[in-house]
Amino acid sequence: MFDTATTALLRAVLDEVCQSVSDQELGARTHVASKILEAVARGEVSPEGLRQIGRDALSRAPTMWR
Repeated sequence: MFDTATTALLRAVLDEVCQSVSDQELGARTHVASKILEAVARGEVSPEGLRQIGRDALSRAPTMWR
């Protein structure tokens, strides 16, 4: 699906955005990951753009996910 470099970037962005989210809270991480993947599908590839999309997704997640 994605090349190695893109996969590494996506994982790094997800980990950075979700650093304050417990690894046990899979719902929040899944929500953020899906928004990041949607952005990539639309053509967003800049690390900062992906980080911002991830942060926005996390801030809009239901509070039970934070």
